[in-house]
Amino acid sequence: MSAYEVNFDGLIGPTHNYSGLSHGNLASANNARRVSQPRAAALQGLNKMWQLTELGLQQGVLLPQQRPHLPTLRALGFSGTDQAVIEQVARSAPELLASCYSASCMWTANAATVSPSADTADGKVHFTAANLNSMFHRSIEHPSTSRLLQAIFSDGDLFAHHSALPAGAHFGDEGAANHNRLAASYDAPGVELFVYGRYAFRDNKPQASRFPSRQTYEASQAISRLHQLDENAVVYAQQSPAIIDAGAFHNDVVSVANLNTLFLHEAAFVDKQAMQAQLQRAAGDTELHFVEVPTAEVSLQDAISSYLFNSQLVSLPNSDGMTLILPQESRENPAVYQYLTALQQADTPIKAVKFVDVRQSMQNGGGPACLRLRVALTDQELAAVNPRFLMNDELYARLVGWVERHYRERLSPEDLADPQLMQESFTALDELTQIFQLGSFYEFQQN
Repeated sequence: MSAYEVNFDGLIGPTHNYSGLSHGNLASANNARRVSQPRAAALQGLNKMWQLTELGLQQGVLLPQQRPHLPTLRALGFSGTDQAVIEQVARSAPELLASCYSASCMWTANAATVSPSADTADGKVHFTAANLNSMFHRSIEHPSTSRLLQAIFSDGDLFAHHSALPAGAHFGDEGAANHNRLAASYDAPGVELFVYGRYAFRDNKPQASRFPSRQTYEASQAISRLHQLDENAVVYAQQSPAIIDAGAFHNDVVSVANLNTLFLHEAAFVDKQAMQAQLQRAAGDTELHFVEVPTAEVSLQDAISSYLFNSQLVSLPNSDGMTLILPQESRENPAVYQYLTALQQADTPIKAVKFVDVRQSMQNGGGPACLRLRVALTDQELAAVNPRFLMNDELYARLVGWVERHYRERLSPEDLADPQLMQESFTALDELTQIFQLGSFYEFQQN
């Protein structure tokens, strides 16, 4: 039996803008209220998907959600025609308008946590949509996320879907951005690493003080139970509060795993040695590799600004060793690039690096790894995936044409008040459902 890691990237939506909504995300805050380039953003994301496809990897697509999300605004007391709602919110609550226009679902590392069938007691691939409770603009995503995942992975004999965890700070769940898996192969039983920022029901020290610790220990435990994981093959580790306060709002900003290798910054975890020992003990005979970047070579500031660790660590077909797929910013940072040059000659499983341009996403706080949700699938499971969501040359060409027809070249925060932007977005999404043969998937299509 063969198995693959399939990356499902978020297709960046037509309302991509810089509103600075994500507290603790330095790039989001630093670029707030700048003019964005939605067309360039979407084309950059599609080009990354296509580059990975050409490298021989399996690549999928997740669709943008309806934005503006009028049902949320109506639930908050705004009424009248769609145009009237936009005008009212723009006048009286522009922060709500920005939240309901946000294209943040593009970062599908936060869409869900996924456990492959090799790890679960019932032998199914399990999905739990993330509730994203820590940020209002993201907390409205999970109902659409669940419906989309169910449309793509619809075979109930192979796939199990769970609703998002209960709302509230105690079960704050940020999805796969705080989850890694280590295994000898994609179809072998593995060790799942859940990273949390804080406990919700007890005091814990140390704890971040400048920025919120978004993922709770209790949420990670709940997902492990829902996914029917063997408790002896699960490790929980606390992310360093200093790292969170430095701007690493998710663990995928300071670590990334593939197969038997964990690539991490030396300051990423509260008790790194204990975590590594637990992982190796749980992995049994599978030898794990920990590729650790010293602070003396790459500072926290350089690691976070370059998104060195928010890269995709992949195994290319017919290739020796692993490859890091990095943002261009990692090449442009002298200290990071010097480290990467030395890494390729070092005795580690990581043998090559490749750079991609996702600058529009980076300026809003998301690198290559933020844009993708990893799903390990066997041959049988991959054959059961809705094929319309798997990248090929025809789909790539259609989506590029769709973006070029519908997306604005530039978008400022003030443009969100223009009802015409809403119409443009809905027209684009309506055509998108026809490309993917989804029917009336979005709420505006159902009313």
